[in-house]
Amino acid sequence: MERLNQMPEETKRETQKPVRVVVIGGGAAGLITAGTASQFGSQVTIVEKMERPGRKLRITGKGRCNLTNDTPLDEFLNHFGKNGRFLKPAFYQFFIKDLLDFLKSLGIETVVERGNRIFPASNQAQDVVDALTDWVKRNGVTLLPKTKIDRIVVENGQIVGVSVVDLQTMEKKIIPGDAVILSTGGMSYPLTGSTGDGYKLASAVGHSIILPRPSLIPLITSGETAKNLQGLSLKNVAVGLWIDGKKQASEFGEMLFTHFGLSGPIILTLSKQAVDALNEKKKVSVSIDLKPALDDIKLDARLIRDFGEHGKMQYRKILHELLPPKMIPVCIESTGISPDKLCSQITGEERKRLRLWLKNFRLEVIGHRPISEAIITAGGVNLKEINPKKMESRLVKGLYFAGEILDVNADTGGYNLQAAFSTGYLAGKSAANQ
Repeated sequence: MERLNQMPEETKRETQKPVRVVVIGGGAAGLITAGTASQFGSQVTIVEKMERPGRKLRITGKGRCNLTNDTPLDEFLNHFGKNGRFLKPAFYQFFIKDLLDFLKSLGIETVVERGNRIFPASNQAQDVVDALTDWVKRNGVTLLPKTKIDRIVVENGQIVGVSVVDLQTMEKKIIPGDAVILSTGGMSYPLTGSTGDGYKLASAVGHSIILPRPSLIPLITSGETAKNLQGLSLKNVAVGLWIDGKKQASEFGEMLFTHFGLSGPIILTLSKQAVDALNEKKKVSVSIDLKPALDDIKLDARLIRDFGEHGKMQYRKILHELLPPKMIPVCIESTGISPDKLCSQITGEERKRLRLWLKNFRLEVIGHRPISEAIITAGGVNLKEINPKKMESRLVKGLYFAGEILDVNADTGGYNLQAAFSTGYLAGKSAANQ
């Protein structure tokens, strides 16, 4: 496997006329794509409608940039669901170690944190953006900021260039090209430039688009419960996702109550299935197990012990031993047990109601936040129309895809960014060697 920044000269394309590659979008995938194509001997231009490249990359991982995840390949692919197998060729070409070695060559040291997440040691996403931007410039890539693609120019089923508009002068021109790589991202965080332009461009040249929809998105719940718990973060809880009365998935970890509903890592992970179910008009709810370390029998034994040892204590006060203070009013209302009742007076039926609530705190999901707030976009260019071994269109010769524009996405943990880097590398290499 060739290494970025370390490729011997003989691996670069030797031709009197270098392949002219136009990369549309200067995000994580676009920057890797452009630099790779250039190192393989291509003449590369990045067309970026924002003032600077890497806008979305700057805010990933809450500004810390969760680069990838130190996980074996098979397990890594599982985080992408059924479409994950599409990424195998890209990951075989450029995976975790390749990415980390490449970043190290650019001066970016990395650290592994909880959940095998890998971050830059500086904890600054900006450092990654700066390093990648400097790298593509050193490799002779031409960057055209504040420039928008008007259309991809295709003749006889083959790429011949792109029509662009200078957003400052509104002047139009044609940039000739032998290959075009679409790396425009999805529709999340539109202020960073991800506004779905790539879907329109791909559709205009014949590609079908799987419905773009939010993934890794906070969920909206009914009633005032979440609002009353706003700001409360729960750790080490288990959350189940229920669709039309059947449990479809579950996650263990951390979640957060907000003024509109639920957020936090495990909620975001479950959100794609919730969004799809809501779009299908199905009934969606979440079940929170507040005591996942205890099964029903052990939890009941603990309640019997606590109520027995503190018989003269009021119900509301014993709840401080079981719950965060903010949850106590919700628990009292949900269980219907008088807060002033002495623990010695709690009946077996009331104790059962409390136990069931602790193991199955339910909230109805009625919606999700807008796609502009999604961490990533699900859906995108139909994978059946793309050759995964090259990231090249099966419909238009010389058209390639990389990153979030593809109909492939994972849960949180660095998986999506690795996919962007890997598909970007493979697309850039393929375009340069077409």
